[in-house]
Amino acid sequence: MREPVLRAIRIFNMSRYLAALAASVLTLPFAAPAVAQEAGSIQVKGFATGVLPNGEIEEVETDLIDLPAGSQTRATDSYVPTIAIEYFIAPNFSLETICCVTPHDVRGAGALAGAELIDDAVILPATVTAKYHFDLGGGFKPYLGAGPTYFLIFGEDVGADAAAFGTTEVDLSDEFGFVLQAGLDVPLNDRGLKLSLDAKRYFVGTTATFTAGDTVALQSEHALDPWVVSAGLAYRF
Repeated sequence: MREPVLRAIRIFNMSRYLAALAASVLTLPFAAPAVAQEAGSIQVKGFATGVLPNGEIEEVETDLIDLPAGSQTRATDSYVPTIAIEYFIAPNFSLETICCVTPHDVRGAGALAGAELIDDAVILPATVTAKYHFDLGGGFKPYLGAGPTYFLIFGEDVGADAAAFGTTEVDLSDEFGFVLQAGLDVPLNDRGLKLSLDAKRYFVGTTATFTAGDTVALQSEHALDPWVVSAGLAYRF
């Protein structure tokens, strides 16, 4: 019990830190003068973000526990504060990275509906996107972006129902993937403060490996492919 509690405390503390950082960033427009929207500028965004993964089984590679026909899985949604930082190479072209960690559980679906399979998996989505901002006048700028991502997954524990099958350890593999992005920045004043709406669709999977002692009892490929939707405030300086 002690390790899951300590992990939850670490995740909570990190979320509080990100929220505090976002709040401090968003006070900048009230203390700093307006600056030109030009190459070399930086934009920082503080978001409330929903991470909505899939998690379904795409292929079962090893099955020593005789999964019932029609077995399926899903990953739970997560809602966290996030930070995005982008650097403008040109007035309408930027590179962006994000900072967040998202906790998820994996639950059964189909023939496994409701089963607790994996608890407390934490994803760190290391992501960089190249974005083009369309200037529609009046500071109104929708954008499109795309780029690579690498999902680091850690902290996962065997769920109660998976343990009942005799499994003792579980691992979700780290994987490379790709992300598409679209969003909108709307100016709120002439000092760089904006309302920002953002949506990303990730295309990335993971391999779940359940072991019983030294034996691989179950190994399966899963599509994570989350939608990540965000709303918040931005400041470009």
